[in-house]
Amino acid sequence: MKPTPPLRSLPPRRLLAIAASAALLSSPSVYAGTQNKKPKATLDGSEVVCPLGTFLCPQRPDNFALCRPNGMLEFYDPFLSKDSSLRDTAKTYVWSDHVESPDQVIYHLTGHVKTVRADQELHADVADYNSDTTDYDARGNVHYQEATHLVSADHVVGNTNNSTTLATGNVRFQMLDSHGNGTAVRSQQFDANRSRYSVATYSTCDIGRHIWEIRAKKIDTDENTGRGVARDATMNLYGIPFLYTPYMSFPLNNDRQSGFLYPYFEHTGNAGYQFRIPYYFNLAPNYDATLTPRYYSLRGVMLSGEARYLFPKTSGTFDFEFLPNDLYNDQKITPTSIDTQGQQRYLYRFVNNTSLWPGWSLNTNITRASDQNYLHDFGDDLFSLSTSLLPSSMYLNGAGNWWSASLGGDIFQNVNPAEPNTVEPYKRLPRATFNADIPFWRWYDVGITSEAVSFHKFDSVEGNRLDLNPYIDADFQGPWWFIRPKLTYRYTTYSLDAGYKNYNAYGPIGSGTVSPFTQSNPSRSLPIVSLDEGLIFERNTSMFDTNYTQTLEPRLYYLYAPYRNQNNLPLFDTGLMSFDDWMLFAPNQFSGADRQMNANNLTAAVTTRLLDDGGVERLSATFGQIRYFTPQLVQVPEAPTTNWASSDYVAELSSQLNDQWTMSTEYLWNPNTRRTELGTFTVQRRLGFDGVLNFSYRFRQNLQLTGPNVEAYQKLVEQYDISAVYPLTDRWRLIGDWTYSVMDKRTVEAVAGVQYEGCCVKLSVVARHYVTGYDGVITTLPPGQVGPGSDTAVMFELEFKGMGAFSGQTDSILRRDILGYQ
Repeated sequence: MKPTPPLRSLPPRRLLAIAASAALLSSPSVYAGTQNKKPKATLDGSEVVCPLGTFLCPQRPDNFALCRPNGMLEFYDPFLSKDSSLRDTAKTYVWSDHVESPDQVIYHLTGHVKTVRADQELHADVADYNSDTTDYDARGNVHYQEATHLVSADHVVGNTNNSTTLATGNVRFQMLDSHGNGTAVRSQQFDANRSRYSVATYSTCDIGRHIWEIRAKKIDTDENTGRGVARDATMNLYGIPFLYTPYMSFPLNNDRQSGFLYPYFEHTGNAGYQFRIPYYFNLAPNYDATLTPRYYSLRGVMLSGEARYLFPKTSGTFDFEFLPNDLYNDQKITPTSIDTQGQQRYLYRFVNNTSLWPGWSLNTNITRASDQNYLHDFGDDLFSLSTSLLPSSMYLNGAGNWWSASLGGDIFQNVNPAEPNTVEPYKRLPRATFNADIPFWRWYDVGITSEAVSFHKFDSVEGNRLDLNPYIDADFQGPWWFIRPKLTYRYTTYSLDAGYKNYNAYGPIGSGTVSPFTQSNPSRSLPIVSLDEGLIFERNTSMFDTNYTQTLEPRLYYLYAPYRNQNNLPLFDTGLMSFDDWMLFAPNQFSGADRQMNANNLTAAVTTRLLDDGGVERLSATFGQIRYFTPQLVQVPEAPTTNWASSDYVAELSSQLNDQWTMSTEYLWNPNTRRTELGTFTVQRRLGFDGVLNFSYRFRQNLQLTGPNVEAYQKLVEQYDISAVYPLTDRWRLIGDWTYSVMDKRTVEAVAGVQYEGCCVKLSVVARHYVTGYDGVITTLPPGQVGPGSDTAVMFELEFKGMGAFSGQTDSILRRDILGYQ
């Protein structure tokens, strides 16, 4: 029997450094409702630079690299043992200029007194020491060090066995694990982990250079819990008090702790001013919870929360938002939206992954909202505002060496207030798949891909579909060549509903025509033959005084599929896909199994690469096109009829010739209409250690059916985006992002800000202007409908390193908007 794996710990939560009353200084946040997780702070400033081209970079950990190198108290001994467990068996060593001993137990030491035991070290001008009880009384320039902290004072009495001390007179202390330090009139150590400082200060800034500090009548620290508690405390910034609280709990490290998280304000046009104050429950190493009361000035009181759990065979999260009574008298956004005043509003998401037995797991992802207006009313970022469908699914998944299978279903919810609920895709419930790929002999595989689905949708034809794709293929290859033939037989059969919703009552989806479904069990079968072959040539070359290996990789892909009339088949989950580079080698131009293209096609493509001496790809360029030898007869409603001799020309280029620049571009040109259908260009430049400059351009237009027998190009998107993180110095940097829609002649989103990072503080001030109700294209709506508006927010974030932050959650917005932001 295998041993049960140990429970792993969930990621840490950052805790609030100050009392909840400091919430008035916080600011806007993003919609997600969850708190960012930060890695542990580092004392040496070490961190990993985000690689060029990374879509989302991890947050930079707090570090104290900008602090003075000699930030410890001046007597710190880096070579002293850090293992306090050795104290019980370690010997005590004593040095001094003079020793007097009236007996063999009590010693009077004078002049450069030094005692060492394991991780404990004491220096003083004069000391009395009892070797029997390990009591000591040290006076004059007393310096004490152990594994977790340093203390200096005029007078210290204590016991080394019990790890107790009482220090008075000019007390200074330094916590070695957190960079925390301060002063006190009196300090008392109760045991190895608990201390109390009276009339004290505390800060994580450089010793003697406190930009901020806590001044308290009493500060208690507990290394067991990782918490500090200050009573009768005042927060000071540059010596100016700005907050008083009778009780303040703050972290001594980055371990997860129960307590308040970042409080913040935000404002949106659809919900008004909002205040949130989350509370985090550290229930166990492998599960926790967060509750977040919210107040909306326009809509009322909401409760949101998150629960996370992590067990040996299951893990997951549950998020919810609940507003018992919506107070806002909102006008209807569109004729399809609803009046939500007086209604309960909610959103929840449940994600769970459970390992049932070897090779099998149950995966659940359920997201539902109370109504289709929810994200429009409560979202405050482009991602949530542009979401139009919420998918939910549950699947039992299994896999082995040569097979995989699943059983479950998918449902969808419309959350676009501008669209009726009829835009929701079919429910696929239940849905089962089985795939196998069995190698035999030296080169050959035999396998099958299959799917069985039951489709359900109100006021539409319903039924079941079985799609079987048995195949045999081979992979002949050598160091410089490959040939991959494949023979597939595709069989698809349907069982259409002939009961309550008769299949012959419905025409093609969205067509408005008479139903072509004259059979309750239509089917389609055809063979599909493909041959993929290529060559790989190499040569040595040089560029910019650097040696490279250049490859030339021509590739041919032949595809044959005979024509089958499929007009009598429904369109459950199938549509024509936009042409892109990967479709050069795809066996079908339709998504889903309801349509299989006929083909007698040949794709020709060539790729060249530059590889440096370490094998890193520094440049890649691809050019290709499909030639159609027979007409494209399989079509779908509301799509243009295409009968072309060739596909778009596809050209791609990506380059990273050094560690400072990266560039990628893709271009699609249609020789049949002589129009550009896709153009993208992205370039990224690293600026110093953590700076970055990005520029991108996106253009897409497709040929669409705009009327009966009328085809025209419709531009889908044309946008410019410029973003930058520009370091002015090692402490200051500028932040900016601008996204502009050429089609709409309007700024979609603009962000500008400045950030400062010192030894113990981080400061961000960011202004953000963004379009609300944006779904990718800003269009002119009919009279009576409210189009996309705009909103502006100014976010302020002040973080006291090692303590927490007055946070507007600016990092989550900037990491999403700026490629490579850290």
